[in-house]
Amino acid sequence: MPLDIAPFQARRSRLLATMQAAGGGVAIIPTAPERVRNRDTHHSYRFDSYFYYLTGFREPEAVLVLVAGDAPRSLLFCRSKDIEREIWDGYRHGPDAARETFGFDEAHPIAELDAKLAELLLNQPTIFYSMGYEPDWDRRLTDALNRVRAQARSGHQAPAQIRDVRSLIDEMRLVKDDSEIATMRRAAAITAGAHRRAMLTARHGAWEHELEAELLHEFRRHGSQSPAYGSIVASGPNACVLHYVENDRQMQHGELILIDAGCELDGYASDITRSFPVNGRFSGPQKAVYELVLAAQAAAIDKVRPGLDWNAAHDAATRVLAQGFLDLGLLQGSLDGVLEAGSYRQFYMHRTGHWLGLDVHDAGSYQTGGQWRLLAPGNVLTVEPGAYIRPAEGVPEAFWNIGVRIEDNVLVTPEGNDIITIATPKTIAEIEALMREAPHAKA
Repeated sequence: MPLDIAPFQARRSRLLATMQAAGGGVAIIPTAPERVRNRDTHHSYRFDSYFYYLTGFREPEAVLVLVAGDAPRSLLFCRSKDIEREIWDGYRHGPDAARETFGFDEAHPIAELDAKLAELLLNQPTIFYSMGYEPDWDRRLTDALNRVRAQARSGHQAPAQIRDVRSLIDEMRLVKDDSEIATMRRAAAITAGAHRRAMLTARHGAWEHELEAELLHEFRRHGSQSPAYGSIVASGPNACVLHYVENDRQMQHGELILIDAGCELDGYASDITRSFPVNGRFSGPQKAVYELVLAAQAAAIDKVRPGLDWNAAHDAATRVLAQGFLDLGLLQGSLDGVLEAGSYRQFYMHRTGHWLGLDVHDAGSYQTGGQWRLLAPGNVLTVEPGAYIRPAEGVPEAFWNIGVRIEDNVLVTPEGNDIITIATPKTIAEIEALMREAPHAKA
């Protein structure tokens, strides 16, 4: 499908307008470098999210330059056409095709960047760039800046300030446009199918990595380029390890398995967690904990609405969980006492969600001016309360090693919210009904 360049051009225009309102200047936004995996092989290439957000360009060795002023311009520097390298590594656009395909005002070979950079910075008031992320780029920009400063006796001026361009783009990325939301819905649908496939595959004696393979198969089969992050497939006690990634344990009858996995599609992440019984049937204690986490998630999602602050969902989920821990005999005391002392953190020790988009933990601050940010239409976030009950003194043995997390991806709409991962089975009835359809369950 041909790339729709209109959203990328619109984003560049918005950033140029913001730069102009700040007095003008030049923005420099490089893509990510290629990374060596071992010896002379590289990790699979993944572009920089900020660069891609503004360009749609996926090749390495590329830089976007935006010039704000009376005649705003967008320039791409990229690899030249090289038939010999294309034989080995695949197609390159080259500057001419890149300019036409992606809608830039100009495109030049990346080899010309250093020579042109000082020229572009000449007599500009501000450089919009993010220092500290890539040392090689920091040095490259400093060299260009010093070449401009060296021309002071000729009457030229160097930029007097450097502003963090990522902070400007962060504000843009917090509110997804229609094209982003459409891509995220497709990613959510692929991931929902992968979780369903894992539920149908789980059985006593299977290995965690077998389910991980089913997830990866489903991701790739439907066009996802990669997982959005390392998949967590955690059975039994491993479900109480928040970032468990070994995925090398054999699953046992009567245990829960927690799967936190999402695909990346055209740069955009999905992020779903489901917890379900290996044998397809929740035990009494498992059901009690699961229903508690599900109720906490429902309370949190109810607080995902325009005008409510970011932390409202976390507060709602925490209150439900704390009361549930008291009701189940996991904690003692009063609700207010448990909340004030933070003793609920023995079983729930993380936040209830994060921004989601081009990065699985997406760009954007959670507070502004010392206050929690207010939600707005177009925000996309995860809502993922959990309960992790490790063996401990005073904890009833029936609850040991029960780990439950339930995570969905939620779009803030003008009217409230839209759970874009709703197709993933979530209630106990839905999960048990699906797992009864597994071939091994019918045997």
